[in-house]
Formats: sequence, C-alpha cells, structure tokens
Amino acid sequence: MEQILEFIGENITMIYLIIVMIFVGIELITHVPSVLHTPLMSGANAIHGVVLIGAIIVLGHAGPEDYFSMVVGFVGVIVGTLNVIGGFVVTDRMLEMFKKKPKGGTK
Repeated sequence: MEQILEFIGENITMIYLIIVMIFVGIELITHVPSVLHTPLMSGANAIHGVVLIGAIIVLGHAGPEDYFSMVVGFVGVIVGTLNVIGGFVVTDRMLEMFKKKPKGGTK
C-alpha cells in the first residue's frame, strides 16, 4: 500500500493531467457533429496503430515478474487492436455509401 501511495505522490502531476485530458476529450467528442464522426474515425486509425505499437513495446520490456506491465500491455494490445479493426470497418462502411448502385432490376 505504501508503494502505491508513493507512486501517486511522485506522479500526481501526471495523474491530474490524465484526468484533465479525459474531461477535455469527452467535451470535444460530444460537440462533434454526427456527420464528421465517420471521417474522424477513419483518420484516427493511425493513432490507434501507435497505441498498439506502444502496448507491444511495453510487453516487450516487461520483466518476467512484472505482472502489472504485462497486464497493462496485454490490455493495450487488445484495446488497440479492437480500435484499429473498428476504424477500418467504419471506413469500409463509409466508402460503401459512395459506391454507385446498379440501375434497374435483374430479370
């Protein structure tokens, strides 16, 4: 318990910064018009890829007894992969909307 309190005490500025970033991100996302969500999602795939690479690096540098880093890295890989796949699915659906539909019925 003392190690956790010491860690929080040493990194309190970063913890505050993360909390502020969460609130600012939520505010920004709620004010984006729904028309822009799909293009922004497709543009965010690069960011999700960076998260995925960072999680893989964390897993690579985790020691055999460092379970916290392993868990955080594993969760990061899973969430990053889901974000990348979701972004590509949304982009594919968006591009399907712009394809021309065949005219006339088939007999």
